Amino acid sequence: MRTIFKIGLGLFFFLTFSTMKAQEQQREFDKNFTHVVYFWLNNPDSEQDRADFLKSLNKFMENSLYAKTKFIGEPAGTPREVVDGSFTYSLILSFPSKEIQDKYQKEKAHLKFIEESEHLWKRVQVYDSVGIK
Repeated sequence: MRTIFKIGLGLFFFLTFSTMKAQEQQREFDKNFTHVVYFWLNNPDSEQDRADFLKSLNKFMENSLYAKTKFIGEPAGTPREVVDGSFTYSLILSFPSKEIQDKYQKEKAHLKFIEESEHLWKRVQVYDSVGIK
């Protein structure tokens, strides 16, 4: 039991550090094109599923050639009628253009992330926006 606890604790610190490191390496927000993705995991209470998802997502973020801003988040716990906090994780990416975002959709790192993780989610919702000039 202590070994499982130590492994779990080690995994928690590894994932926390990895997420922080990925977010520290954010580039300037590009106002030309945003890609906002919300994920609802099949088993959001499963520590293993959450760890597997974040590991794959962080690996993807480290290897994406096209995404500028790279933000991974979770519900902020701000219960108001207009706030939907039902998702498990969010991802906000920005791109210099729609054409670059189109390349991102086909890049190896993105496709590998989907292959590795799609069994973990029950729903994905995407909101793409272009900046107003």
